[in-house]
Amino acid sequence: MKNYIARVNEAAAFIKSQTKKDAEIGLLTGTGLGESAQSLATVASFEYREIPHFPVSTVEGHMGKLLVGDMHAKRIIAMQGRFHLYEGYSPLEVTFPIRVMQRLGVQILILSNAAGGLNPEFLPGDIMIINDHINLTGSNPLIGPNVEDWGIRFPDMSEAYDKSLTALAEKAGADTGIDLKKGVYTGLKGPSLETPAEVRFLKTIGTDAVGFSTVQEVIAAVQAKMKVVGLSTITNVNDPDSPVPATVEEIIQVARKGAYDLEKIISKVVENV
Repeated sequence: MKNYIARVNEAAAFIKSQTKKDAEIGLLTGTGLGESAQSLATVASFEYREIPHFPVSTVEGHMGKLLVGDMHAKRIIAMQGRFHLYEGYSPLEVTFPIRVMQRLGVQILILSNAAGGLNPEFLPGDIMIINDHINLTGSNPLIGPNVEDWGIRFPDMSEAYDKSLTALAEKAGADTGIDLKKGVYTGLKGPSLETPAEVRFLKTIGTDAVGFSTVQEVIAAVQAKMKVVGLSTITNVNDPDSPVPATVEEIIQVARKGAYDLEKIISKVVENV
């Protein structure tokens, strides 16, 4: 763990040396959603491989860039692409960027992802505000020695997604005319997509959307006392009684189309924070 802490500190120091200023807000985008950071006035841009000890995206649709810039007079760290357990990364590696953001002063985290919809009222292209999550990955980034500087050993998760930020996201939807949904996101390890029986199970336990990311990062962020808001772009809707095969190419295409609406929501949330 000492080596991990040292790597986090070195990565944060490298970014700080290039930007000279701490950040207020972290933005983490998922598959096909890199365009959602377009309103950022970028002051520095890094390929992940340029940052000491940073993992590297291996998934199609993830740009693999970290941007630092300003949006509505607020300093932002924006990640275009994330890391997943199914890539072979450990929970600590998946949440490495969250710990770097923590070192750089981030207090608000805006996450987005591409997710499969299970709520029959959803349509492809909808954006869902995450109001809670279910962690079915079998993993947790807090397993192992606790780092006291990062937060308490047993962080409370009863309000993992901040209510005030959720309200700002809802207001952003009203202001922009985008009909936002709300629901529960379930995180799986992946990478295989769900069977019809698994979809039935997930719907039974209250899942509105499902994906392979987000929950690890949110757990780390909550321990770090960041306020979190999560946004899922619904790329397809799963009906277990009439299953339709989904492809990664189709998922990326829908996510990219939805990135422009997502960018409007994120910009409004940042403006009103």
